[in-house]
Amino acid sequence: MSAPASRQSDAQVADAQPGGALAGRVVLVAGAHGGLGSAASLACARAGATVVLLGRKVPKLNRLYDALAAEGPEPLLYPLDLEGASPDDYAELATRVEAELGRLDGLLHCAAEFRGLTPLAHTDPADFARALHIGLTARWWLTQACLPLLAKSGDASVVFAIDDLALAGKAFWGGYGIAQHGLATLIGMLQAELGADGPRISGLQPGPMRTTLRGRAFVADQDHDARDPSAYAAACVELLSPAGAAYRGRIFAAATAVSRLPSPASPLQ
Repeated sequence: MSAPASRQSDAQVADAQPGGALAGRVVLVAGAHGGLGSAASLACARAGATVVLLGRKVPKLNRLYDALAAEGPEPLLYPLDLEGASPDDYAELATRVEAELGRLDGLLHCAAEFRGLTPLAHTDPADFARALHIGLTARWWLTQACLPLLAKSGDASVVFAIDDLALAGKAFWGGYGIAQHGLATLIGMLQAELGADGPRISGLQPGPMRTTLRGRAFVADQDHDARDPSAYAAACVELLSPAGAAYRGRIFAAATAVSRLPSPASPLQ
């Protein structure tokens, strides 16, 4: 496992884009080099956040790093494969983030695993376990490790990207669909346990997006409802900002509100 690639002082973090909705905040994005993850990371940087980029594909992380560094505070890289990471790895991550930046104000979960539509009876056991682990267990392990650090922030938030539950609960969605429904339960359960004074826990349900994951279930030239992931980047910022308090313990259906949110163009597309 690799350590963060660069260090910033608390003063540098606090001086970041004072007019932005996330100014002075540190946000960790898991699955940062994916479709929604990259768009959200860029939007967070533009909003003034120092972004910790977590993912397993180092070349893509490096490319994302360059894009964010040109738009906002210098980000940090943290290469980590969620499939193989243990709870101890996540605990070490939280320790290093605190040592490097002194704080953590937001955690955005975008990592997911989906190999395609398959009948449960014919699903490879390893694929089923992988989808459940990356989509639910690994997300929880990371959240659990970061909760003590998040609790030190005056306004911390954890945001889980979650699919349309009506769709993901249909036939052939397998471990991925089961993980999505598990996340919906986790959001409400964890918020009830943390209470009104603890970190905010919320879900973000974007509309259909043109991503590699969706391309494994839908034919691209027939998927007319899908939008670029950048259309939902502002919703990520909103949930991670103080405005996200309105969605404490809830799932925000961003597709119904995207018309009122700006859609920044992403140079990563």
